[in-house]
Amino acid sequence: MKVVVGISGASGVIYGIRLLEELKKIKAETHLIISAIAMDIIEHETNYSVKSVEELADYIHDENDLNAIVNSGSFKFDTAIIIPCSMKTLSAISNGYGDNVITRVADVTLKERRQLIIVPRETPLRTVHLENMVKISKEGAVILPAMPGFYHNPETIDDQINFIVGKIFDIMGIDNNLFTKWKQ
Repeated sequence: MKVVVGISGASGVIYGIRLLEELKKIKAETHLIISAIAMDIIEHETNYSVKSVEELADYIHDENDLNAIVNSGSFKFDTAIIIPCSMKTLSAISNGYGDNVITRVADVTLKERRQLIIVPRETPLRTVHLENMVKISKEGAVILPAMPGFYHNPETIDDQINFIVGKIFDIMGIDNNLFTKWKQ
């Protein structure tokens, strides 16, 4: 399985980091793009260094290298995940503005009809944010907001992070025990 992970400049970079940790455990091939703003947020919001996050991935692509292999429709990958997805990145994807590797990968994923998972991280949402999500959803992307559930009785922030990553794995068809599934 080949997965492209884009970490854009929004609060919640820990979701992308945890996703990379879990993808490494299942030996998925990962291609990582971290925006410059996300690099600053990693240092500010977490105890991780950018280097340690990059070490979780098999391949690193500079966000400004529009010649990166992941930007080509002929590069076969299974899923692209933008986690977290800033509203700027969401807007660029929604409007077909592939000005960096993250937005170009999303564009390629949609045009090639591959699986695109967008994890928006903003609150509250403006109408234009919602409209951008609807546009991308109509093209086949999965919009998975970082909205943790509580039916699994989370006790820690890690439980909430694992819930979101577990939901992503569920969509990708990857069995996981990252959170307790709903029971009646």
